[in-house]
Amino acid sequence: MVKEKSAPISFGAPDGVSEGQWFKGHAELHAAGVHRALGRGIAGTASGGVDSIVLSGGYLDDVYGEEEIVYTGEGCRDRDTGRLYADQSMEFPGNAGLLLNEARGNSVRVIRGLKIRGKKRRKAMGGYEYCGLFRVADHWMTVGKEGFLVCQFKLVKLAPGETPKAKPIAPPIEDTPVEEQVRRAVEYQRLVRNSKVVRAVKEMYGNTCQMCETRLQVSPEGEAYSEAAHIRALGKPHNGPDVLGNVLCLCANCHALFDRGALQLSDHLDVLDGLTRTIKGKLKKVREHEIKVEFVRHHRQRWDDRFSTPIDHKS
Repeated sequence: MVKEKSAPISFGAPDGVSEGQWFKGHAELHAAGVHRALGRGIAGTASGGVDSIVLSGGYLDDVYGEEEIVYTGEGCRDRDTGRLYADQSMEFPGNAGLLLNEARGNSVRVIRGLKIRGKKRRKAMGGYEYCGLFRVADHWMTVGKEGFLVCQFKLVKLAPGETPKAKPIAPPIEDTPVEEQVRRAVEYQRLVRNSKVVRAVKEMYGNTCQMCETRLQVSPEGEAYSEAAHIRALGKPHNGPDVLGNVLCLCANCHALFDRGALQLSDHLDVLDGLTRTIKGKLKKVREHEIKVEFVRHHRQRWDDRFSTPIDHKS
C-alpha cells in the first residue's frame, strides 16, 4: 500500500468518489484518495495545508451539522486516556495547515465516522461516509470543556458549483499564517488588559480578589496585582461583552481556575467548586458592581457536560 508521505496533498473531490459514498475503513479511504493519513484524523501539513479530516464522533467542544461544523484541532490528547493534558496551539501541523486553508481558500474533504463506539479509543463500527467539500470560514482559540485551550475551526459546506476537482500541488515555499495568528492573539490580550472596564473593576476592589480576598502586594509602596476575568468569555465562540457586569476582579490563581471551570458562580453569587458544585463561600461584591446573572449562567453551562468521555481524532 502507498504510504502517506508518497501521496501528494490533493484538494477537491477525488475522481470516482461521490458525496454520501460509504467506506469500510481507513484503508479504503486511503485507496480511493479520500483520506491519505492512515489512522489519523487530519491529513496535511503546516506548509501545504489540510486536504481532509475525519470526524470521529467529536471532541467535547465539537459541533457537527450538515452545512456547518465546529471542529476542534489536534494536539495534546493522551491516546491511552483519551483526555487533553495541556493547551493546544495553532502551531501543531494540522492546525497550522487549516489556517493555511483559510488564508488560501483551499477546500477540505470531510469524512464522518458512523456508529462510533468505545470510551477511550473510538472506532467507527458503521464505517465512514464522505460528506463532501468544506471551506475553513473562521478560527479561534478558547478554553474547552476539559479546562485547556483548544483550537477550533468553523467549516462551511461548499455549494455544488464550488467543487473543484482534486489536483496534486507541490508544497508552497512561503510561510504559514501562524505568525499572524500569534500577533493577533497578543494584540487582543493587550486590548483586554488595558480596557477601561478592566481598570474600573480593579480600582473598585483595590486589586483584591473577589473570590478568595487575596491582595497580592508587589511593591514596597503598596501596589498590588490583580486580573480581570470576563464571566462570559470575550471573542469567539462565546462573544461576551466588555462591560462591568461581565467582569470580576480576581487573583491569578482564581482567574485560572475560573477560566477553566474549576471555580464557578451560582445565580446568588456563591463561589462554587466547579468539580463538585459545592459552595466554597460568597463572592465579595460592592453595591455599585451589578453582575449580570445571564453571564453567570452562561459560564456555568459551558461546563455542564465536561465529564463526558472525550474523543480522539486518531481513531
